[in-house]
Amino acid sequence: MARSREIAAAFVTSCFLIVPVWGATTNALGTVVASDHANVSGTGVAVGTTIFAGDNLTTADAGSVQLRAGAARFQLSASSAATISEAGGMPRATLLNGSATFSTASANAFAVIVSTAVIRPKSDEATIGQVTVLDKRQLVVKCTRGALTITVGDDSRVIPEGSAYRIVLNPTSEEEAQSQPPAQGAGSKGSGRPPISAGRSKFVWYATAAVTLLTVFAVQEALESPDRP
Repeated sequence: MARSREIAAAFVTSCFLIVPVWGATTNALGTVVASDHANVSGTGVAVGTTIFAGDNLTTADAGSVQLRAGAARFQLSASSAATISEAGGMPRATLLNGSATFSTASANAFAVIVSTAVIRPKSDEATIGQVTVLDKRQLVVKCTRGALTITVGDDSRVIPEGSAYRIVLNPTSEEEAQSQPPAQGAGSKGSGRPPISAGRSKFVWYATAAVTLLTVFAVQEALESPDRP
């Protein structure tokens, strides 16, 4: 009988030891630094809340939420939704609808995913980008500081500072034709886009109005040191 009690006690003790180890495998990816009418996985989110991989962030019509993730800041605008994850040590946000702004101080600090498109900083300089989902195949990417890269499969292009592009994923033949640079001698020096390779393109883009203004969030966070509390 005494032996049975010893075995039971040892089992209970081992359970208490195992639980913290399991908990440690869950990656904390960021901390909420501002929140207004926002939810994380269906629950109201407050400043100081820790965000983990797999958490779903949503905002109300007049809401917003901002989190710090290492050397990056990520802000989800009103009426938006995103899922936070990680890949290769890099925090990521899959933007499901709405709009988001992010600022970084490292090329590997953060990425925004929309469907098959990956938007991330081009370099380690201070970078600010904004991504807006238009529909299942279309998004707008703006760069107000530094430079961004957008990658779909093996097709990667640079979005320079001060520019904005409407991106169309899995374009139709008509959309591909419209995005091609003008023919030489047609009164234009071309659009600066790379030539479309043989076969179907994974995405096409159209330049929109140049970006000249920075939001207060973007200015403050881009100039902040990633190690600053």
